[in-house]
Amino acid sequence: MRRACRAEWTKLRTEAGHGRLLLGLVLVTAGVGAAVSAGVRCPAAGCGQDQVRLSLAGVTVGQALVAITAVLLVGNEYGTGLIRTTFAAVPRRGTVLAAKAAVLSGTVLVVGGAAVLASVLAGRLVLPGSGYTAEHGYAPLSLADGPTLRAAAGSVVYLVLVALLALGVAAAVRDAAAAVGAVLALLYLFPLLSHVVTDPQLQRLLARIGPMPAGLAIQATTDLRHLPIGPWAGLGVLALWAAAMLLLGGTLLRLRDA
Repeated sequence: MRRACRAEWTKLRTEAGHGRLLLGLVLVTAGVGAAVSAGVRCPAAGCGQDQVRLSLAGVTVGQALVAITAVLLVGNEYGTGLIRTTFAAVPRRGTVLAAKAAVLSGTVLVVGGAAVLASVLAGRLVLPGSGYTAEHGYAPLSLADGPTLRAAAGSVVYLVLVALLALGVAAAVRDAAAAVGAVLALLYLFPLLSHVVTDPQLQRLLARIGPMPAGLAIQATTDLRHLPIGPWAGLGVLALWAAAMLLLGGTLLRLRDA
């Protein structure tokens, strides 16, 4: 397992594209969060929006780069035929997938942590200019605040789980383009459907079972009683999606030829 992890780490840091995608994760996540924070206004009558969630809004965009990175970790090898060499070096295919998952998780944990930290810092600097001030009842964003820390740490875990979900889909589909399309559809389809349907009960159901809306409940720090699903329960739903995709990908990986 250690040798397999070392090999996967070498691939991740040397293959073209991964570094740019991970750098883009930090820039896009923090940049979109800062733009959203700058675009809102908090009048004296009341803001009505969760400032922590506003600062972390870039996660909804940055997750696409995480998904693409995860897919390419498998898709590139199938595209070039290198997967045969990988399986020759490590015949146990479950070990190969586990090594990819371990290296990917560690990398996204570090880079995603930097992206979320930059987002919180950007929100702390930008939101007061949008009216989120002490006069309106808002303290500056700080990770010393329990709900803020939970939302930030949970957002990092969210990105890791999205990466694992995408890795499982890529192992099942094998084609990089098709896998990226499948993962992005799975993530963004449920929020789109919730805006299309008009039945409130169906909207709440979609928010509870969709990997993206359920998982992003971890970012909420206000009005928790009115959420369709609790923050940690929502993250648990995403974890189940990731586990199911990894199980599917691992099973097909063992049953099919390279």
